Amino acid sequence: MAAGLYAARSGLKTLIVEAKIPGGLLLEAPRIENYPGFLEGIAGQELASRMMRQCQSAGAELRYPEEALELQLGEAKRVRTAEGLYEGEAIILAMGTRHRRLGAPGEERLRGRGVSYCALCDGPLFKDRRVAVVGGGNTAVSEALYLADIASEVILIHRRQSLRAERVLVEALEKRGVRLILNAVVEEIVGGEEVEGLRLRVDDRPLELEVEAVFISVGQQPNSELAREAGVEVDGGGYIIVDERQRTNIQGVYAAGDITNRPYKQVGTAVAQGITAALEAYGYIRRPYYYRE
Repeated sequence: MAAGLYAARSGLKTLIVEAKIPGGLLLEAPRIENYPGFLEGIAGQELASRMMRQCQSAGAELRYPEEALELQLGEAKRVRTAEGLYEGEAIILAMGTRHRRLGAPGEERLRGRGVSYCALCDGPLFKDRRVAVVGGGNTAVSEALYLADIASEVILIHRRQSLRAERVLVEALEKRGVRLILNAVVEEIVGGEEVEGLRLRVDDRPLELEVEAVFISVGQQPNSELAREAGVEVDGGGYIIVDERQRTNIQGVYAAGDITNRPYKQVGTAVAQGITAALEAYGYIRRPYYYRE
């Protein structure tokens, strides 16, 4: 949406095609406390909604839910969806990421029946119940803190001896009474019709834990399959390779946000990359002498 805002304000005819609801994983963030300008923090859904309204007010057209099915990245850039075929002179790929699976037995079978990847979405279903969060980064810790206001007990499980999250978030865990189980591997998610517990290996010793839900937050995978099929270069993890100006290996094709191989996956960095990509696309279209090889 940052790319759409800047492209539209630059006078380019701008179309945003979104498979679900504009905002991506931002919509699942219970609260964002490190985005500049919001001293008290802001809910991810509210920030996404404000971005969407601002983008539309600038003149960008949003089509959603409308999933891109194919990219054609020749001289003309085309996006095929079930509803039609759209063509432009430049394209910005900002499809983001999806939740990485834990890969433990029982995970897929119990998905939606106690196994969740979004505390904001499913947390209220487990009010006053015992739940676990698996992960050690900012997102996992934020989800544990959110659940602490809902569940009777929250247990945060991480495979390493220390958490990767920001210090201020880690310090908040103790204040909120979140229990930590470190150096732990989830070997199985147990349950019949619903989640009933976890089988762990902690410090190389088995441990069985009774919980009624498990929220998995162990990273993301890039939604780059369509781009790769269209000839866009990706790295070993599937992230689109870009330079400092968000350019890919194909002229007129840019990428921004979590889908790229840039190291930091934050709202602020995604916005900055979207802005850069839009300004580069503007130059490619309006000043081709300087921007095209």
